[in-house]
Amino acid sequence: MLVEHEGTWVGWSGAAGPAPVPFRSDGISLHPVALSEDDLERYYEGMSNATLWPLYHDAVEPPYFSRRWAQSYREVNERFAEAAAKVAAPDATVWVQDYQLQLVPAMLRDRRPDLKIGFFLHIPFPPIELFMQLPQRAEIVRGLLGADLIGFQQKMGAQNFVRLAHHVLGCAYSGNVIEYEGRQIKAAAYPISIDTKEIEDLSNEPEIRARAEEIRAELGNPKTIILGVDRLDYTKGIERRLKAYRELLSEERLSVPETVMVQVATPSRERVGHYQTLRVRVEREVGRINGEFGRVGVSAVHYLHQSYSRRELAALYRAADVMIVTPLRDGMNLVAKEYVASRADTGGALVLSEFAGAANELRQALLCNPHDLDALKDAIIRATNMDPEEGRRRMAAMQRQIRKHDVAYWSHSFLDDLKSVGQPSDD
Repeated sequence: MLVEHEGTWVGWSGAAGPAPVPFRSDGISLHPVALSEDDLERYYEGMSNATLWPLYHDAVEPPYFSRRWAQSYREVNERFAEAAAKVAAPDATVWVQDYQLQLVPAMLRDRRPDLKIGFFLHIPFPPIELFMQLPQRAEIVRGLLGADLIGFQQKMGAQNFVRLAHHVLGCAYSGNVIEYEGRQIKAAAYPISIDTKEIEDLSNEPEIRARAEEIRAELGNPKTIILGVDRLDYTKGIERRLKAYRELLSEERLSVPETVMVQVATPSRERVGHYQTLRVRVEREVGRINGEFGRVGVSAVHYLHQSYSRRELAALYRAADVMIVTPLRDGMNLVAKEYVASRADTGGALVLSEFAGAANELRQALLCNPHDLDALKDAIIRATNMDPEEGRRRMAAMQRQIRKHDVAYWSHSFLDDLKSVGQPSDD
C-alpha cells in the first residue's frame, strides 16, 4: 500500500536508543522515531500493554493504571505527531495505526490542520462501562477525534466509540458521524485481512507441500493433527484449548497417538508480568497433558515456544487437519484467515471463537464460546469427525470470502472513505 501511494512510514525501529537516519527501502521512505529504555518500560510495556491492551480486551486480565505511564504515553505520542508533521507534504493523507498512538490524531491536527487524518484500531474497542475505568478517558477520546475517519475492526467497536464520545464529551452524533469542534468525524468498521493470493501461492509451492508431508511424518503420521498458532498472550485462550484437549483425552473421545496437538506460542512481551505468569501456566498444563497421556517418544502435545518463518507456518497450516483459534477477545485474528488461505486443497476444519472478529466473516467455521468448555470440546470433536465433503464446502465458502475481502480491499475501502469525510459542518 505504501509503495502504491509512494508513502512514507513513520515508526519505531524496534531497538531502544537513538533513531537511525531516515532511509529508503523497497520504494518506501522510512523515518524512524526514537524510543529510550524508559519509553519502552513506561510507554510500551506500561501504558500500552499493561493498561490499554487488557482494558480493550474486556479486562481478561486486570489493567494497571499509572500516572507515570500516562505521561510517557503523551510524550511518545507527541514525538510521533511531530515526526509525521515534519515529513507530511501539504494536504497529505496521514494514516495513524493502533492503540499505542491514540493521541496522535489530535496532536497532528494541532500542528498540521491541512492534513487528512485517518486512524485505525487493530484491537477491539471496549464498551463504555469498561472504558470509563481509564483515568485518561477524555484525553483518549479527544485524541481520536483529531482524525477525520476512525476505523475499527467491527461495527460494535465503532458504535461503542460513538456512544462514548457523546457520553464523555457530549458530542452530538447522527448514525456513525460525530460532530466535534465544527468538524464531522466518521467512525466505521473496516475488517482487516491478509494478502490472500500471496498465501495461496506460497502454500501451493512444491517445497511447502513436501514440508507439510514431512511434518506429518515427523509427528508419527497421526490420523488427526490439531494445530494452534498464537502469540503467547492471555487473550488467545491457549489455556482453554489445552484444558479442552486434556479432557477429551481423559474421556477417551480422542486418543494418542491417533491424535496429536501442535501448539505454536510465539514469545511476546516477555518483560510484562501478565505474560510471564501465563507462560508458566501454559507450560505447566502442557507438562500435565504429556505426563498423563504421552509415552516415550510420543507426545500428546508438541509445544513450540518460538517464532516461525512464514514458509514453515504455511507448511504447518497445510499439514493440520484441525485449526483451533479460540481467543477470549480478539479484534480480528488473521491466523484464522491464513489457515483458510493455505488450504488450497480445501481440506481441514477451522474451530473459531465467537469472540474473534474473524467469526463475523468466516461463518462456515465451527464457531464456539471458549468460555464454555463443553461447547469447545464438542466443536473439536465435530471438526475431527467432519465428513470430507462438508469440510470442503465450508472451506471453499470461507476462501471465497477472503479472496474478495483481502488486505487490498481493506486498505482501499478505508482510504476511499477517508477522501470523502472531514468536511466542515454547517454550524
